[in-house]
Amino acid sequence: MADKATILFFDSGVGGFSVYREVLDLLPQHHYLYAFDNEMFPFSEKTEDLIIQRTVAVCKKINETYPLDLIVIACNTASTVVLPALRETFDIPIVGTVPAIKPAAQISETKHIGLLATKGTVKRPYVDKLIEQYASGCQVEKLGSTKLVEIAQDKIQGDSVDLIALRDELAVWKNIEDLDTVILGCTHFPLIKDEIRICLPQVQHFIDPGLAIAKRVAFLLENVKLRSKNEVENLIFCTKQFEIQNKFMQALKHRWGFERLIVLNLDE
Repeated sequence: MADKATILFFDSGVGGFSVYREVLDLLPQHHYLYAFDNEMFPFSEKTEDLIIQRTVAVCKKINETYPLDLIVIACNTASTVVLPALRETFDIPIVGTVPAIKPAAQISETKHIGLLATKGTVKRPYVDKLIEQYASGCQVEKLGSTKLVEIAQDKIQGDSVDLIALRDELAVWKNIEDLDTVILGCTHFPLIKDEIRICLPQVQHFIDPGLAIAKRVAFLLENVKLRSKNEVENLIFCTKQFEIQNKFMQALKHRWGFERLIVLNLDE
């Protein structure tokens, strides 16, 4: 495809950058937008109805000014509940993010695997169905953590990683010697994968869906009729002002090429 597609990534925080990074590596030619609902961060503590309402509202608001060709819900928690509503609202491809349970079950030698996700994700019936379908022959540990999301959020905003807090969150798995595979079931977690690896040295494989999502986006774009071919600036949207905006944007402009940060007013 010679023309640029306008692709929106959505998360409650910055975890979706781990997915964006993989898509950008595979498809550097397109026009990228990133939206995070920092007013409602973290989603894992919110009701399903509120998550659906906010996700649809943010995507519709951006689409009014920047016609979208594809949306990536770069959040496992949101993806477990919002995809049907988005597909009713938009007639463009919607790509969700789900825990990579199938590849983890396939690669594990001990068949003892861990799902590290948010509190919202680990309790969803959808996840239980994935485990039943793809990992019925495995022992699956589930650990839901909001603290790890906050640690990853702080890291990408320039703060150092609190390894003591990280170890405390993961302590329940420290002595499970045959736990050889861990699914990073929140898009924030690949951003602190190296630090998680230090805390769980017995784990041989850390699995996240980033590359699979990138390949899915590439496949879907082959049959998309583009709505807008003129956008050139990669933009970031948030839902409320925050203290370190300038520092945040300097880091993201240098690292991933985003030009401006726009604060959305969903009430307009």
